[in-house]
Amino acid sequence: MANMKQIAELAGVSLGTVSHVLNDTARVREPLRKRVLEAVRTTGYQPSQLARGLRRDKTNILAMIIPDILNPFFPGVVRGAEDVAFSNGYRLVLCNTDNDHGKEVMHLNALRTYLPSGLIVIPSDFSDLTAQTESYRRAGSAVVCIDRLPRNWDGDSVTINNADGAASATSYLIGLGHRHLAVITGPLHLTNSQDRLKGFKRAARQAGLEVPPNYLQETTFDRAGGYAKARILLKMIPRPTAILACNDMIALGALLAIREAGLHCPEDISLIGFDGLDLTETTTPQLSSVYQSSYQLGATAAQLALDRVEKKNTPVRHIILKTELRIRDSVAAPPSNVEVVAAATPKKLRKVAS
Repeated sequence: MANMKQIAELAGVSLGTVSHVLNDTARVREPLRKRVLEAVRTTGYQPSQLARGLRRDKTNILAMIIPDILNPFFPGVVRGAEDVAFSNGYRLVLCNTDNDHGKEVMHLNALRTYLPSGLIVIPSDFSDLTAQTESYRRAGSAVVCIDRLPRNWDGDSVTINNADGAASATSYLIGLGHRHLAVITGPLHLTNSQDRLKGFKRAARQAGLEVPPNYLQETTFDRAGGYAKARILLKMIPRPTAILACNDMIALGALLAIREAGLHCPEDISLIGFDGLDLTETTTPQLSSVYQSSYQLGATAAQLALDRVEKKNTPVRHIILKTELRIRDSVAAPPSNVEVVAAATPKKLRKVAS
């Protein structure tokens, strides 16, 4: 592989001139600059980003840490961040924590050796990043937390208006006539789960509805959790006529539980998810959902990090993105000619005399 000394010899210039051209650290006469660039093209020279970072104290790398790359929501976040990074001359390095705070800390410690200009983090479960991220900020790296916030976070952030999104979905169900409403939340130590539950409760309270405590089920953000908690809800008396699932993976698990119970969505029970994943358009029925743009979340975070790189002393920014309620086929008015009883072995609901 060619090095800068060979570039200088081929171009007939000094090593310092090559350095100034490649690093844009001083003005170089156009004829000399062209000779250096031609030598670079001829040899296929690629500068060492780490070596360049050691000279400048930073590389053109943005590091990103996410909790679960298998969750269909997160690839869009990564793509949005990578597009913004690439268009600004940066490269994105990605790490996955599996929602394990210990693994998250290991990634944070290792990534620091790459001298990244910025760090974008979706915190893991039970995450407190104050000590780890403070070392990045002291070193001049921009740090942005997105989607959910760690405890005691006082830095830049990009989140979704989770409470309003959940409230809009709940109000829609109430507007259809539902009075037996249930919610399956994500882990309630996460800020986004807390806010979605707050939105659900706010809409129910404004409508004068009291939601029994056992209609509030907490689980993990995945299909297995949604399936298990929906099975519990479907056995309750009275059975809920509508469920708000606080992410689309939970909703997909709930939809499976509804089918296995011999019920139909939305004729027997309505269902709304949260995220607006593309795959919700392929389910039967198509799943209604509170849409949030994963791409915009990642792109906004990357731009915020790059803004912080350029202007380190600007005030901390907390950007909150809007949601959009997308109604499809999984919601309807509650059943009016059947008694809402627990879903058990019989697969048909008992008719109520009119």
